[in-house]
Amino acid sequence: MNDYYKTLGINKKASLSDIKRAYRKLARKYHPDLNPGDKAAERSFKEITEAYEVLRDPEKRKQYDMFGSVGRNFRTGKRGSPFDGFDFTTTGSSTFGDIFQTIFGGGGPFSQTQNKQQRRPEQGEDLRYSINLSFMDAAQGIETPIQLVRQEVCSDCGGKGIERNSSRVTCPRCHGSGKIDKQTGFMKFSSACPGCGGSGYLPGRNCSACGGEGRVDKVSKIRARIPAGVDNNSKVRIHGKGNAGRFGGPAGDLIISINVTTHKFFKRNGANLEIILPITYLEAAMGAKVEVPTLDGSTLLKIPPGTSSGQKLRLRGKGVANPKARGKGDLIIEIKIVPPPTKDLEVRRLLQKIEKKAPYNPRKDMIP
Repeated sequence: MNDYYKTLGINKKASLSDIKRAYRKLARKYHPDLNPGDKAAERSFKEITEAYEVLRDPEKRKQYDMFGSVGRNFRTGKRGSPFDGFDFTTTGSSTFGDIFQTIFGGGGPFSQTQNKQQRRPEQGEDLRYSINLSFMDAAQGIETPIQLVRQEVCSDCGGKGIERNSSRVTCPRCHGSGKIDKQTGFMKFSSACPGCGGSGYLPGRNCSACGGEGRVDKVSKIRARIPAGVDNNSKVRIHGKGNAGRFGGPAGDLIISINVTTHKFFKRNGANLEIILPITYLEAAMGAKVEVPTLDGSTLLKIPPGTSSGQKLRLRGKGVANPKARGKGDLIIEIKIVPPPTKDLEVRRLLQKIEKKAPYNPRKDMIP
């Protein structure tokens, strides 16, 4: 019986993290994939893995510390695989995939989780980005540059997650047959090997550039087209500009949140624009044609004679575009009559003459 503590180079008071750290270091040193044809490395790897299997399990470690041995789940292999002698089943508190998770992190090339999840095409995650737009840019639309960090396909491995020159490994669970035989009474059944998915092989070494992810972080510059008519707190989705997919999967989307600054005289109400337009007494009384600002520049508005303050006029099609439909809203103009300066004595005398010539009490209906 080997001294498991000595095999891993730790003392009997070592914590679980100490055990994992020691095993990870030795496993990387003696891993058969990194030492092809080296029988001594193969034996050392088996020994440290056996020691780790026991010491990482509290119950097994307790039994080993008390009796110097433990009932193990190891079994004799048949075809001379570097990993013969180990139980690759997924039952019990410890699996061979757990061991490789310790070596490589997140499941190694021999874990079922790695083979099923990390080697199958997966869609990339959506990314979120926030931009500030002026009122006019949001109303009229704009194409703006965006710089962000996103995950792109690893150029070293082409997105596969394994080294280009790394050879595939015969599946240690089915020994390359791609199937598992089960005997039930007199009946014999065969099913696809869950370890390799029925292929008989497992991927080679993880790509050193991306760590087996198939993608790497890069600074990406994107020109984002913001459609006309976006409102504050709205979102714009750019397809395929999120994180790259894994192992050939499609990329995610880029979702842009829009923050729109306020305008000094335009106010938005859905697709309509609202504005308060100041006019003079004379323009209100006599009627006039005055310039009104719009998104497309100024235009002439006809003020009917006798227009009162607070009255609303409408310019159709002069609002903002609706990104989800055709056409534009309207420009709603609220009239505000602004009195002239009254500090000038001549102006006051003229106003008094007008009042005497055409007396009018706008409050006569309010007071009985």
